[in-house]
Amino acid sequence: MDKKILITGGAGFIGSHVVKYFVDQYPNYEIVNLDKLTYAGNPNNLSEIREAKNYSFVKGDICDAQLIDNLFKKHQFDSVIHLAAESHVDRSIENPLAFVNTNIIGTVNLLNACCECWANDFSNKLFYHISTDEVYGSLSDGEFFYETTAYDPQSPYSASKASSDHFVRAYSNTYKLPIVISNCSNNYGPNQFPEKLIPLCIQNIMDEKSLPVYGKGENIRDWLFVHDHVTAIDVVFHQGRSGDTYNIGGFNEWKNIDLVKLLCQIMDKKLGRATGSCESLITFVTDRAGHDHRYAIDSTKISKELNWKPSLQFEEGLEKTVDWYLENQQWLADIRSGAYLR
Repeated sequence: MDKKILITGGAGFIGSHVVKYFVDQYPNYEIVNLDKLTYAGNPNNLSEIREAKNYSFVKGDICDAQLIDNLFKKHQFDSVIHLAAESHVDRSIENPLAFVNTNIIGTVNLLNACCECWANDFSNKLFYHISTDEVYGSLSDGEFFYETTAYDPQSPYSASKASSDHFVRAYSNTYKLPIVISNCSNNYGPNQFPEKLIPLCIQNIMDEKSLPVYGKGENIRDWLFVHDHVTAIDVVFHQGRSGDTYNIGGFNEWKNIDLVKLLCQIMDKKLGRATGSCESLITFVTDRAGHDHRYAIDSTKISKELNWKPSLQFEEGLEKTVDWYLENQQWLADIRSGAYLR
């Protein structure tokens, strides 16, 4: 095999798309997918590649340092693509310690394993840490997050991711571990767990339930279709400069309320409902504690240096996403019933 890659968190939303892409695009790479299969890890996301010759799945926790060490000894990985993370802000407010354990301790376990396994030779090795734009905090209108923007995390989730980013850079500076980091804006697309805004709204519209929108819906996010994020991960992994950070975004800002209204228009059309019927389901709820006003990524660096840019306009990507959920209602039903966990 040309490369032996450990991908963590590869049964989740973004991770499953990354795993499937690398297994399909690089048949000469050995891909090992490590996932704890918590509530957001769904083995059904990986059904297409289950029998692939260059792929294997390991159920395990990145907080288990002995497991990580054993995997490195067995497979002799030369690369890690680290996606495993607790990622839902509301859950981080309810249980910060779970985010500390997975996002910080788990990341350090992986870094330690890399240092031990690669101690005598860092050539052709890489630890790729995938992070979030939330580490930068909140923006005023007209500003953007750059790779040089100072960190200002506002939630336990973003604080845990900021800490893991700092540990990755510290291991690069202290131990000379070859690393790259990318910070991405909000992803959307097929297979996203239905606690997130877009799939939650799609599911609730199908069930004719209320569509909860925080505050007045004025919070602004930059959105990126998950397949475009995967192609960015591909170019950063293969072409990114060691030690560098790359911001990945869609130049695609939407107020939450405008996004939900657009989604309602698409769903009215897809479900054959009267114009405005889905929009009548919108319900404004008490704003989230510490809710950042605006995120906006500047992706100029990855565009200029690695020739990457998003392939889809938001309206097109959102329609593709709606089509997928409408065509895969059993996937949603299995999550609602808990069958996917069994």
